[in-house]
Amino acid sequence: MTDTPPVADLVDQHCHGVLRAELGLATFEAQLSSAASGPAPGTTFFDTQTGFSVRRWCPPLLDLEAHCAPARYLARRRELGVVETTRRLLRATGVATYLVDTGLPGDLTGPAEIASAAGAEAREIVRLEALAEQVADTSGTADTFLVNLAEAVHAASASAVAFTSVAGALHGPARNPRPPGPGEVRTAAGRWLAGREAERRAARSGAGDRRTGCGPPADPVLLGHLLWSAVACGLPLQLHLGTADPMGLAGFAAATAGLGTDLVLLHSYPHHRRAAQLAGAHPHVYADLGPALARTGARADAVLAEALELAPFGKLLFSTGARALPELHVVGARQFREALGRVLGGWVADGAWSRTDAARVAAMIGSGNARRVYRLDC
Repeated sequence: MTDTPPVADLVDQHCHGVLRAELGLATFEAQLSSAASGPAPGTTFFDTQTGFSVRRWCPPLLDLEAHCAPARYLARRRELGVVETTRRLLRATGVATYLVDTGLPGDLTGPAEIASAAGAEAREIVRLEALAEQVADTSGTADTFLVNLAEAVHAASASAVAFTSVAGALHGPARNPRPPGPGEVRTAAGRWLAGREAERRAARSGAGDRRTGCGPPADPVLLGHLLWSAVACGLPLQLHLGTADPMGLAGFAAATAGLGTDLVLLHSYPHHRRAAQLAGAHPHVYADLGPALARTGARADAVLAEALELAPFGKLLFSTGARALPELHVVGARQFREALGRVLGGWVADGAWSRTDAARVAAMIGSGNARRVYRLDC
């Protein structure tokens, strides 16, 4: 860092597990991008800011020179094996606590495995849509489903550190920020369960592929019910924004004010300034800084500085948002430290900040704010 002390013992306030299997070039490369399909013919996802960052930070951790060829890096990765590669990479992040979203499908490590590999602590974040699917699999009617769902959310709140929702921010409170009525919820639940059963019958008969009725809930009423069920538990609620404008959640933020549940806005890039603005407007709303910093690579300084323009510093949280590859955990943590050091160090050099204040703010964003929001020290 530039004239500021390093940020130690980071809290990664939103990440996922890593793949347990050996990875070939195509599989590894696919995880470097959030694209739904592979790279265009004749191109590679290694030619992205994320790809360049992986080649910068990760090869030295596996005894190779920085920026070595991808094929050589992956050969070394296979030579060491998945367990040793994951251990080396995660232990180089400087993350002391991982908050792990366990709602993604696939053969991903859970919080206990992350903690063991990293030599750190790890806590679970429960994804509401995945929890609803689990409950639906054992509930025959809408009434039974809603009773079982209430019990499942309550039980999860006893051990989880937070809830999270992917579709809720896009389709639920943006349309109606208030809790939906019981009749609406029962109708929406019945419609979703009927769709899932129709898909099962079609699959058994061999007719048709995946249909709208299958998969996680997407109905705005049912999503709204999930969010308000989480709010009632009092744990922090993380909301994935994707490409949505964070200001679409202004009504939900106002409706949940004073109820004891903090809202954390995830994945807001390229609307990170709007997310920072919303966090500044409401005491219980926070803005996540990652994984935008990892995705923007050499431009991470500018993205971070823009977020720092609008949000109080006590409302910003570090995360990697990493999934599948331990390399993305490394990149997220290294890019955050580098970008924060350059931005705050520049302000110290200009005389705008004291070095003491820069170190204090860096510690707040890197770990202190997350420890307070998620009550990690309680």
